[in-house]
Amino acid sequence: MKKYQKQSGMTVDAEYREEQGNPFFEALPEILGKEEVMKRLRSQIPYPKDIQKRSPEERRREVMEISKWFYPMDYMYTIYDMLYRAMSATYQTKNIVDHIRQMNDLYMDFRTGREREFQYATQAYTGAVLGVPGIGKTSTVQRCLSLMPQVIVHTNYGGKSMYTKQINYLFVECPSDCSVRTLAFNIFSAIDRAIGSDYLKQATYQRAVAASATTTKLKVICMNHHIGLIVIDEIQNAIQTAVKNRQLKPLVKFLVELTNETSTGICFCGTMEAEDLFMSQEHLKRRTRGFRLLPLKYDVTYRKFITELWDSQVVLQKTELSEKLMKQIYDLSAGIPSYIVKIFQEAQVQAILTGKEKLSYEVLKQAVMCLGIEVPKTYGWSGTSISDFTVQEVTVNEETVESVEIEVETTEETSLEGDCQEEISLDPVDGRRDKLDAGDIMDEELPGSAEKTSSKRFYAVKRGRKKSERDDSDLLELWMENPSADALLLNLEQFLMLERRCF
Repeated sequence: MKKYQKQSGMTVDAEYREEQGNPFFEALPEILGKEEVMKRLRSQIPYPKDIQKRSPEERRREVMEISKWFYPMDYMYTIYDMLYRAMSATYQTKNIVDHIRQMNDLYMDFRTGREREFQYATQAYTGAVLGVPGIGKTSTVQRCLSLMPQVIVHTNYGGKSMYTKQINYLFVECPSDCSVRTLAFNIFSAIDRAIGSDYLKQATYQRAVAASATTTKLKVICMNHHIGLIVIDEIQNAIQTAVKNRQLKPLVKFLVELTNETSTGICFCGTMEAEDLFMSQEHLKRRTRGFRLLPLKYDVTYRKFITELWDSQVVLQKTELSEKLMKQIYDLSAGIPSYIVKIFQEAQVQAILTGKEKLSYEVLKQAVMCLGIEVPKTYGWSGTSISDFTVQEVTVNEETVESVEIEVETTEETSLEGDCQEEISLDPVDGRRDKLDAGDIMDEELPGSAEKTSSKRFYAVKRGRKKSERDDSDLLELWMENPSADALLLNLEQFLMLERRCF
């Protein structure tokens, strides 16, 4: 049985599988598999069973429940895995005994003459999750963090009393006028909400204290409560304010010192506007590497997303989701999940208000006009579409290992037979090509292969000339019948179409 299943809430009592000298790392929950994470992330719309029999006013009220709908995708499990690894990497440097030995080694290794052994990490994890607005960054990060207990209370370890509260993660949002001091205050507030302390109250009483003293106090508190990961959301607000007030260097210094001196993991979350600062500072480049998320492509992931959402209609006449309608919704939303949900929600409201009680392209366009949604045709950043993430969950056992070894050997033998091999075209992302019509899906590109990612438009009616019937003596028909040079020459001579020259 996995740890903390019998305990509920975000604060739990510590459970250890094995006591090996690192209570903070050993008390962490196990990492969950993809199937379980997807199951926990998913949330359905709590419609009443008799929704179709309700009055228009009640149905318009119930349609607002669509905002609670959440559809899990593969990229979300990738973010969950990244957050868990970032948190666990922090606690690999949080061993109290090893920390003392590390400090002693720095002073004693030159006296003893022995070679120093570096068995600890020199810096905690730092990264960033940036993306197009409405892609689902904040909701995904918050839901992934909610799968893990936030606070673990230690009372006894190794047969000895040890009372301390371990904060696994904090989620902090930058205000619109964020500065170094206000960012530190927000972190104090997040700590207070997690463990019930009053650090923010103490900090606000000391307004005359310099910002450097406030940040120093914050570092001490982070180390005392063994904070594993701090997620700073809307980081572009802090950057814009720092640039406006010419306080960019103090902000960068604060963020760098917070990661270096506390060994606490930092994950920045925000829009692509923060990328300009991250790329301009050389020492920030390696500290802010991570995901750069772009909208859905018109592919299987989009189809599954819109199909499941489309089943949540509250209008009296349910409309079937056709290929034409899917393309039209993609054009109106550019594949941004939040826009798709908003358009679907408002379109139902407009259909009920106008008495049409049916979704159509005209109703969807009216909803877009009411919401004032304007999607760009081109995104001027490089990144990875959320459709390009693929996670395969494999259960490893002896039979699987043996079958893999046999398959590898067979592949090696086959590659050595003959000079001509049949080429198999595989998908660059997951090694397969989903079965879709060629006209229904655009050519996929490798993640991050282009500097600018375009949101291609799909037209409901295909344009261009229709395919016309060709004569049997047409050159293309002759070539398709027998694609060889000799046959083509014979056919041309037969139909007196071959030009002869005398030399």
